[in-house]
Amino acid sequence: METITLEVKPENEGERLDKFIADNSDISRSYAAKLCDEGLVTLSDKQLKKKDRVSVGDKIVIQIPEPTELSVEGEDIPLDIVYEDSDVIVINKPQGMCVHPAVGNESGTLVNGLVYHCGNELSAINGVIRPGIVHRIDKDTSGLLIVAKNNDAHLKLSEQLKERKALRKYIAIVNGNIREDGGTVNKPISRNPSDRKKMAVVAGGREAVTHFNVLERFGQYTLIECILETGRTHQIRVHMASIGHSIVGDPLYGIKKEKFNLNGQLLHAKTIGFEHPSTGKMMEFSSEIPEYFVNVLKKLRKL
Repeated sequence: METITLEVKPENEGERLDKFIADNSDISRSYAAKLCDEGLVTLSDKQLKKKDRVSVGDKIVIQIPEPTELSVEGEDIPLDIVYEDSDVIVINKPQGMCVHPAVGNESGTLVNGLVYHCGNELSAINGVIRPGIVHRIDKDTSGLLIVAKNNDAHLKLSEQLKERKALRKYIAIVNGNIREDGGTVNKPISRNPSDRKKMAVVAGGREAVTHFNVLERFGQYTLIECILETGRTHQIRVHMASIGHSIVGDPLYGIKKEKFNLNGQLLHAKTIGFEHPSTGKMMEFSSEIPEYFVNVLKKLRKL
């Protein structure tokens, strides 16, 4: 059984236990609550409840159970594997594929394909439904993501993401002409209080920082590169929409009438870099933008 110890810092004083765990590890809040319910979260050997409040200096001990027989069914789904070894897999995910099963998407996900490909050789930190998943990209965003094959690799990769040491570059086409050559959007993001299916810039939300650079201009559209400093849900989509440059094809945050007949946003996770969890070697991978994205660029360059 894997054991994680988290020490409560002054800025976390008084937080609910499940929220503290989620904010300071790669464990989801729902899974943190489950671990609490199962008596696997302790302080000085005393079992804690998910609604308990933490105090500065507390050393919270979390036990992660060994992987059990996965309830997610493996499926023989072709995976575009960019790199693989005994610790990590780098996958180039296509647009339209969900990362893990959820209500309405119980099959055909990246996790279904990973379970078929790897069997039980995936980290268990995120529970049965999200084995190996260190970070996610949206269903209709294409590109690279890292998968951990064991808990040690998962924790080390998560720490790199938390400490902003991992490199994540995206390519996007946005609506409107961005006049400056680049910039930074530093706006907190949280669940949209009026629409729980969406995220929004919300005062008091979680810190979110996106850097962007203009690569090419097309009058009414701009090709940009985005570099994530943090990794909030829908971060690039929300941030670019917040400055008046929503991503082309974005059904949630974009404009209603798009002329390119797209199935989702033109957002591609092109480059990912990280320190290998076992060797310490810096690794960087890039992927080509997908054909539908290239076709839009061709049309714009002819305008």
